[in-house]
Amino acid sequence: MKVAVVGIGVAGAYLMNRLSDMHDVSVVGFERMRQDQHDAVCAWATCENVMSGLAKNCGLNFQDYVLHDGKYMRVDLGSDSVDLKLKGMVSYDKLKLIQDMIKGTEIRFGRAPRKDELEPDFDLIVDSTGLHRNYLPRLQNELWIPCVQYKVRYKPGKEPFDDFYLKAFPSMTGYFWYFPLGNGYAHIGAGDFAKGHNRFVDEFLHKHDCEVIKKVGRPVRISPPANCEPFTDGRKSVGVGESIGTVFALLGEGIIPSTWCADLFVQNMHDLGAYRNAVIRKFEIYSTVFKFVQMKIAGKFSMIKHAGDMLKIYNHMKSEEDRYGMAVKWTDMLKVSKI
Repeated sequence: MKVAVVGIGVAGAYLMNRLSDMHDVSVVGFERMRQDQHDAVCAWATCENVMSGLAKNCGLNFQDYVLHDGKYMRVDLGSDSVDLKLKGMVSYDKLKLIQDMIKGTEIRFGRAPRKDELEPDFDLIVDSTGLHRNYLPRLQNELWIPCVQYKVRYKPGKEPFDDFYLKAFPSMTGYFWYFPLGNGYAHIGAGDFAKGHNRFVDEFLHKHDCEVIKKVGRPVRISPPANCEPFTDGRKSVGVGESIGTVFALLGEGIIPSTWCADLFVQNMHDLGAYRNAVIRKFEIYSTVFKFVQMKIAGKFSMIKHAGDMLKIYNHMKSEEDRYGMAVKWTDMLKVSKI
């Protein structure tokens, strides 16, 4: 089987690594960025407890990529705050991990081929282009949040925080993040449905003097897989990762779920119906989380009417503390729901 993987982010790089080891698969990757400009755009925070196993699947030691091992996260809620005890949340060198995952594979950089260019030469075209979803049918009524991120460097002792920090925006339209990268470096950024993220980040940069190393930005799709069907074009193209909604809307986190989605594809690539069903089952809770975020943004959330959904989200995250890399408390969930 000949497979094209288009979009070499985390999911695409993981797929290139896994598929290249399969004796009955010939795989070629395509990345629209030139090789010298290839970058990992989104925030570099994830859970070591899960990523260690995923990196091991690729013959890599995830510990080699860890930049900062978090102990706690301050979540600023405006009139209140939450201090979360962390249990495996780290910042890591995402770009280096991607580069090592694709070592020895065939990647054609600087190319974003049209579907009709790929179809004659490949049996399957994997769309891992994230928000762009270039090879799949357009979605209706999807929700995405604009984001911006800076890599910055502070003088010794001038770092504004020594660990992870988030500031939630009113009505949960988004949040600001500060992720330490070690040695005075950090990622700061924000995403906001109400589009106030650039102003807030600019004010933070003005308040806390630093050297700006790089600025990137792109929207993030937070619609869940159930809202992102179809996963295929009915011909040869099939989506993996954010292109089919694998971002956990409450946290805006897609690194681990997108890699899980890639694993589901590897397991079911010869039966796309089974792949679709596996994705829907795996990410069923994402629909409940998305509904909660939608209600908050629209100002329609009610603790009385939506208590069942809140409890379902809490029970899920509590039972998966090692996956989320943090201690989960009901009292903290209640505080967050009130902003």
